[in-house]
Amino acid sequence: MKKSFLLIITILIAFSSHGQSTTENVKLALNTGSAKELIKYFNEVTELKIDDSGANYSKIQAESVLREFFQQNQVESFDYIHKGSSPEGLKYNIGMYNAKSGAYRVVILLKEIKGQYVVDTINFNKE
Repeated sequence: MKKSFLLIITILIAFSSHGQSTTENVKLALNTGSAKELIKYFNEVTELKIDDSGANYSKIQAESVLREFFQQNQVESFDYIHKGSSPEGLKYNIGMYNAKSGAYRVVILLKEIKGQYVVDTINFNKE
């Protein structure tokens, strides 16, 4: 009985914290400037904009665009300044990407797909 109860609690914690895990993994990828790591948490097609210019990209296309962005804007730090969610179940995070070339406000929209949160939209806007 105790084992069953502990298993249920463990499963509930794992499911309730998955969006948080995606959020933290995205933060780590942005802090290292790794396009390869970042796209692991993307939807199959993700809206990616840099200074209001962008489109919907496949993971492969997004990786190329992000790699170029990170090369031109080497990361100094990234941190979230706000996290929230909508009544429809979407999660959003706003952060500051500090680069040697300047600061960017980053808006990330996470969408639940098959029980996992993925990045559905990411926008970088220079401050």
